[in-house]
Amino acid sequence: MSKVSIIGAYNSKFGSFVKRNKETGEITDLKSIYELIIEAGKGALLDAGISSKDVDGVWLGSFAPGLFANQEHLAAFAPEIDPDGLRYKPMTRCEAACASGSVALYNALYAVESGRVNVALVIGVEKMHLLDTKGVTHVLSTCSYWPEEGAESMTFPYLFAEYAKGYKDHYNLKDTELERMLATVSALDYKNGIDNPLAQFGKGGTSDKLGLITADAILNLPHDKNPVISAPLHLHDCSLITDGSAAVVIMKTADALKMGKKVVEIAGIGHVNERLAISVRPNMYDFIAGKEAVRLAFNEAKITINDVNLAEVHDCFTITQILCTEALGLSKDGYAGYDYMEGRFTREDEKCAVNLSGGLKAKGHPVGATGVSMHALVYKQLVDEPIGATLSLKPPTVGVTFNVGGSGVTNCVSVLRRVK
Repeated sequence: MSKVSIIGAYNSKFGSFVKRNKETGEITDLKSIYELIIEAGKGALLDAGISSKDVDGVWLGSFAPGLFANQEHLAAFAPEIDPDGLRYKPMTRCEAACASGSVALYNALYAVESGRVNVALVIGVEKMHLLDTKGVTHVLSTCSYWPEEGAESMTFPYLFAEYAKGYKDHYNLKDTELERMLATVSALDYKNGIDNPLAQFGKGGTSDKLGLITADAILNLPHDKNPVISAPLHLHDCSLITDGSAAVVIMKTADALKMGKKVVEIAGIGHVNERLAISVRPNMYDFIAGKEAVRLAFNEAKITINDVNLAEVHDCFTITQILCTEALGLSKDGYAGYDYMEGRFTREDEKCAVNLSGGLKAKGHPVGATGVSMHALVYKQLVDEPIGATLSLKPPTVGVTFNVGGSGVTNCVSVLRRVK
């Protein structure tokens, strides 16, 4: 089977691209979902040095554009990136909750592997800020198991709080111990995010202004600055509501090398589904399906975790980052929180840095764009064009992305390796 590589990438600024009138409640859209698609698509093609006429198809990841932005049939808009080159090409939208972007990439990869497609453009996008927090919470709840969860007012903070409580009980942690573990994860992501010029909570943002780069700084916040959202998760354990987009261009590795492109091979992938309802899972303290996705990706790439220099992992909540860290094998089960508290996984870590971008916690989480963004930013790290924080000890050669959709349901793991 022919290997496939990323040859160009783009990530938009992440943030809130609306203006709200506090008196009337009127919302003005400052950067539409359509503009975000065009920006990312053009940016990735430019970075790859590929003409739109050479693109054989576009795959677009977006979770709920109909609910967030009143636009279904969203991939059909992609020809507007360049109508002269993309008109009459196939356009496909993929949906897998927060893993929509990774699933879009995988479907494009399958098309290239088959030989039917030579060059594919993959875009991830979400426009979330046209709704208020209550509206966003409802939309996100639709990717839970609605009859038992969303319809019963089980929000995603509630669902991942179940993981946090299960983790605490399974490993016999004290409340204060778990709280410090989670705050340490948040502080690391905030610290990295400050150096990411594309991050929603970047330099001059909330986390920077409040100095939230240590666990103590977060734990010492007054209650109204860090309220409980769903115990034991506080506000600063939760990722952000975000508008944004990202894109990558992929083609066969052999062809990319012949063309002299900046080549990062998708050396292995794992795409594994857990059962949708949490009521039928006995393991609400562990990402069992995530571990299987890691096993598949690492086996295909013929690597172990010792070969990995950096990882972008899903941190929709701080407990998710801990579970992803253990699923990857960076920490033993039950020990990731301790490892974070001991200062592991920073840019100075001699083995592997985690979430140099700031992760979803600081970079932002435009749901459908997140998976593509992870791949785009790891690509940039591996081709020596890093955006934001970098490894201190040596340039990376192997990176991993770990993207999760739903309450640990869709697990997508990619091994990315620089090829010269």
